[in-house]
Parts: sequence; structure tokens; C-alpha cells
Amino acid sequence: MANRFHAIIFISLLFAFLSSVNIVVSSPDIVIEGRVYCDTCRAGFETTATTYMEGAKVKLVCKNFTTGEVIFTSEATTDSSGTYKLSVEHDHQEESCAIQLAKSSQNDCSEINDDRNSAPVVITHNVGIASNVRHANSLGFLKDQPLSNCGQILMQYALGTEE
Repeated sequence: MANRFHAIIFISLLFAFLSSVNIVVSSPDIVIEGRVYCDTCRAGFETTATTYMEGAKVKLVCKNFTTGEVIFTSEATTDSSGTYKLSVEHDHQEESCAIQLAKSSQNDCSEINDDRNSAPVVITHNVGIASNVRHANSLGFLKDQPLSNCGQILMQYALGTEE
């Protein structure tokens, strides 16, 4: 009877161990997706005149919550639609991570907008999100000179008007 009991405990522990190993091994990479744009009206947000930048570079930076020490970095480049996809292998639950603008692909649209230069992202499977894809807010560079029709474009958004 004692041998049977020990065998059941051993099998149970072995099953629990293998299940936990399987979870770790089978967890897919987390993929961060986002877009980079040229703020052609220097509005601080995407407008109907916004263009998306092919060849722009972004950087993922993960820092220790307590010390602020950089733990992990990775870079990605945007495609023809201004979209980047960055795959991250390991969980970064104990870190604060953000996508940051790194380099513009356009000389006349390379000024970094302090309000739109980074987007926080959660890089862990342990947050109740079923998908392994994380969508970061769009990031934008500022055009050197706004387009001539920006006044009309911004009127669509009722900015600077008093009623």
C-alpha cells in the first residue's frame, strides 16, 4: 500500500513538473505592433494629412521598476505602411517597457515630438490578455514646416475655436 501511495505522489509531482515546463516552453513570443507617422501639421496627433513612414526605426527599452536600470533593448524598422513588428522571447513582467522613436527615415520630418515619442507596452503573458500581440500607440515625428492646408485640416477637429 505504501509503495502504491509513493507511486501516486511521484506521478502527480512528475505530471505537475512537466505541465509547468510545457507552459514555459510552449509560450509564444510576444509581438509588439505599432506605427510611426510624420505629423505633417505639427498637431501632436494623427490627422487626415498624416503620412506613415517607411524605414523609420523604433527601440524597445525595458527598465527595472525599482532601479531604472535598462534590462533589455531591441529595435525594429517600419514597413511600407509605417508599421513595425517586434518579437520578444522572454517575459518582462517585472520591468517597465516602452517603445521609443529612434530614427526618422525622412530628413524633413525628423524632429521628435516630446508628447508622442514613446508608448508603454506590457510584455508578459500573465496579464489576462489572450493574444500574444500587443498594440502600441502610434509614434510621430514632426515635419519641419507644416503643410499649407493644415489650418483647414485642423478646423475639422474644432481646435482653437470657441463656441
